[in-house]
Amino acid sequence: MHKDLITIGELAARTRLSLKALRLYGERGLLPPARVDPRTGFRRYGLAQVERARRIALLRAAGMPLARIAEVLDSSGEESVRLLAAYWRQQESLHAARRDAVAYARQVLAGRRPTAYEVSERDVPEQKVLFTQRHVTAADLPGFLAESSELLFSHLRQAGACLSGPLFAVYHGLVSEDSDGPVEICAPTQSAVGPAGRIGVRVEPAHQEAYTPVTKRHEGYSATAAAHDAVGAWLVEHEYAVSASNREVYYPSWATAEPGEHVADVAIPFRRGSVGQGSPSVVPKGVPCPPCPAKTL
Repeated sequence: MHKDLITIGELAARTRLSLKALRLYGERGLLPPARVDPRTGFRRYGLAQVERARRIALLRAAGMPLARIAEVLDSSGEESVRLLAAYWRQQESLHAARRDAVAYARQVLAGRRPTAYEVSERDVPEQKVLFTQRHVTAADLPGFLAESSELLFSHLRQAGACLSGPLFAVYHGLVSEDSDGPVEICAPTQSAVGPAGRIGVRVEPAHQEAYTPVTKRHEGYSATAAAHDAVGAWLVEHEYAVSASNREVYYPSWATAEPGEHVADVAIPFRRGSVGQGSPSVVPKGVPCPPCPAKTL
């Protein structure tokens, strides 16, 4: 009756996948059985699912998460190839960042401090900011930065409002593979624009901050983490106390900058007094600012 269907055991034999893996793929919607006997619960698969199972195994061998595999396999032709290429570029970028992190950790373990950063201080005036905040791990951070910046920019555009300064991120806790310290993305504006949904409005108090510039070639984890450490060490040496969370300021040139161009600042607010040490955070890639809306309030 179901001569074109095969059992889960036969599927396992043809693909060399375990029964456990095949059941997992079925539960995740990647490889649902073509038929399940309502009385016995036995699973049957179509012959075309043999090739799909092989493709799942192939992409898993490349380290692709199941959710991404579903996206690739549900696409067709050049789109599936494009999605695979995008995934691999991301993995290569992560590998490069981890390689840099190892190099920086080697310096720290050897007792060497970052010395290639020129730290200055500046006064930052009070400013109103739109903001959105979330607990994110390192894996979720790039997506959160991109999503949040677009959310804030869209809200400004809809209100006919304009940025009054560069976008910046405030790290209220450590962001790593295991730590999901809250991250706040802020868009300064002088326009009359209110909160909406996940977007809040607050006043960032005036403060002094120590900062060091970051160039495009220093966008990776180790270089920017070293910049956080350098600014923190400078505060300790000057016996200044940290007064607010570490932050990174992103300038509009990030997307088009040459390797040696200044694209961001790593900054730590401080007050003169007892010694305090800022906590370095996992460093995001910069988020470019969009063109400012022509109409302002």
